[in-house]
Amino acid sequence: MTSHVMNTYGRLPFALSHGRGCRVWDTEGREYLDALAGIAVNTLGHAHPKLVPALQEQVGKLIHCSNYYQMPLQETLAARLCELSGLSAAFFCNSGLEANEAALKIARKFGHDKGIDRPEIIVYDKAFHGRSIATLSATGNPKVQKGFEPLVEGFVRLPLNDINQVREVARSNKNIVAVFLETIQGEGGINPTRIDVLRELRAVCDEHDWLLMLDEVQCGIGRTGKWFAHQWAGIQPDVMPLAKGLGSGVPIGAVVAGPRAKDVLGPGNHGTTFGGNPLAMRAGIETLRIMEEDGLLANAAAMGERIRAGIAEGLKGVPGFVEIRGQGLMLGVQLDRPCNELLGRAAKEASLLISVTADSVIRLLPALILSADEADQIVSRLVPLVRNFLASPQA
Repeated sequence: MTSHVMNTYGRLPFALSHGRGCRVWDTEGREYLDALAGIAVNTLGHAHPKLVPALQEQVGKLIHCSNYYQMPLQETLAARLCELSGLSAAFFCNSGLEANEAALKIARKFGHDKGIDRPEIIVYDKAFHGRSIATLSATGNPKVQKGFEPLVEGFVRLPLNDINQVREVARSNKNIVAVFLETIQGEGGINPTRIDVLRELRAVCDEHDWLLMLDEVQCGIGRTGKWFAHQWAGIQPDVMPLAKGLGSGVPIGAVVAGPRAKDVLGPGNHGTTFGGNPLAMRAGIETLRIMEEDGLLANAAAMGERIRAGIAEGLKGVPGFVEIRGQGLMLGVQLDRPCNELLGRAAKEASLLISVTADSVIRLLPALILSADEADQIVSRLVPLVRNFLASPQA
């Protein structure tokens, strides 16, 4: 059968039909345990009994209206995000890419407003910020960039967790206006920024009047056991892009800004047709409400530790297993060899949906509603799969 969809994804040979909780079914009726949650999107799993009626109600009232008019639901969600983060104002868009693009525009205009003609931004090896021309230029993955040169200039790339190099750049480059990084790198292989480095970065940015911009698109919205991953370090960023889990499957993005950044953009500086539409705003409001009502931050922390301990024990001493990284329900199982074939094998042999990123890291991002029994099932299905893969001669 000829497909009329552009060939931009290496898809597995099955289609999902419906889901409930942490389970999904394909069009042939086969059931899978979902340990991917749409790549950290389905915070509340599938067909959540509190979310579905709220979205149905909103669809019957108003799906979209222009940003020409006041948006009460935007005000409600913005106030909630500011309350949870301690920041000051929010801009709404449709995706993580758009949120990161807006952050880059804030940084550049912040620099121009200070009289810096060619503002530059510190970014990091193995980072992933999106696939637009600007965000792929900020991304630290040559595979993502290849074929789309010339890249956007104005980025200074450093290794993650090396604060001394940041200080060296501060001494030598007076065009720096911001530091931009993922609190925990997702696509790059679940690489956490150390807590001491986050605190040092906050201090360096304060010292030099830079913006600290923390991309929490994948690691935010409760995934690590706090609302935002940087809160484990007890700091606040100046700019925080969000997306993925904020709408539990409804497309949404947000940039939340603190006092230093909230007034950088004014009318005419940035905008979006669909961003902040009533349906997306209702999805965000209800997601945060349900997370709080159901204690999902604590659940993410507990279930993540349960999975981490189970996998560490199950793969202890197995040749080819390196380590398990991450926090809460954002975990990466590092192997010593490429393991992309496990994506299909997990679905076929273990009825388990996972991700493989950075070639050799199994990425687990289950819904935050995950139960203890489901956490144990992820372990019991994944461990033998990995053991068999590592023991096979062709691996």
